[in-house]
Amino acid sequence: MEQDWIWGLIGGLLIGTGGAVYLLANGRIMGASGIIGGLVDGTARDTKWEKLAFLAGVFLLPIIIFPVYSDIDTHVTDNWAVLIAGGLLVGIGTRFANGCTSGHGVCGMSRLSLRGFVATVAYIMAGGIGVILFRHLLGVI
Repeated sequence: MEQDWIWGLIGGLLIGTGGAVYLLANGRIMGASGIIGGLVDGTARDTKWEKLAFLAGVFLLPIIIFPVYSDIDTHVTDNWAVLIAGGLLVGIGTRFANGCTSGHGVCGMSRLSLRGFVATVAYIMAGGIGVILFRHLLGVI
């Protein structure tokens, strides 16, 4: 029996723990798009270093643990055009939703925020439609 589901569970627990630690330490919601957006548009002047430290951890930790977990198949496509298009669509979606999965899904729902629940339902539905469209109808991924 495959045990791949355990990696999703561990990842979810780590993201949830990270969100709780970020909230308890800083009093702010751990929304990745808000963290990146604040650095890009310059509104994060007072919190620039903590946001850069957070992003450094997000980028460096996978590089550090890769040698230990290099045999795990993530099922990510090798098609760079699909990856870039997906990243751009996610970025546009986070601007429309005024947040992302970590802000609305992890932190918003844990605070019982109606806006978090609505946004989470919307992006899960959009993801399902994307899978149906790109994988099953177009055969791209």
